[in-house]
Amino acid sequence: MAFETFTAPPVIETERMRLRPGRLSDKDVHTAMWADDRVTRFIGGEPRAPDVSWGKFLSSAGLWPVMGFGYWVFADKATDKLIGQGGLSYFCRGIPELEDVPEAGWAFDADHWGAGYATEAMRATLGWADAHLDAAEVRCIIDPGNDASERVSAKLGFRRIGESDALGHVVAIYSRPRGG
Repeated sequence: MAFETFTAPPVIETERMRLRPGRLSDKDVHTAMWADDRVTRFIGGEPRAPDVSWGKFLSSAGLWPVMGFGYWVFADKATDKLIGQGGLSYFCRGIPELEDVPEAGWAFDADHWGAGYATEAMRATLGWADAHLDAAEVRCIIDPGNDASERVSAKLGFRRIGESDALGHVVAIYSRPRGG
């Protein structure tokens, strides 16, 4: 992969959110979000311990200087409080269909489900990717039964291309062409 170099996430504003870099002040909200079994049901399968949650928060920030893309904090525009997190990743999951392709991902605290936040944040993310990454496509994986994420992915132009059990359980693999 060779992409334009961004060492830190640019700030992007949507109607209701600010996509911004993570901060130390996000730690408690982030840790609480990932301790909620509703959030982790389809992402890892179990609530995260605080140290695991914080380690993942820090590692997702590390994507930017290494990959030139990464995750944002999805913050409420009025309060600047973290309500979710996501963006583009490259986690070397061992899934051949994800090799050398940016992987989209999103998660929101349960209080912000069902209001279109995921679609809004990921439209901004994918718009940024289309403008700045020389990638023919972006892919994502979704656990079976995660109907909400399947609906979001369809709104964003993702189409199912297969499945994998490389993570120890089956996940569906989706692709969205550039400009999709």
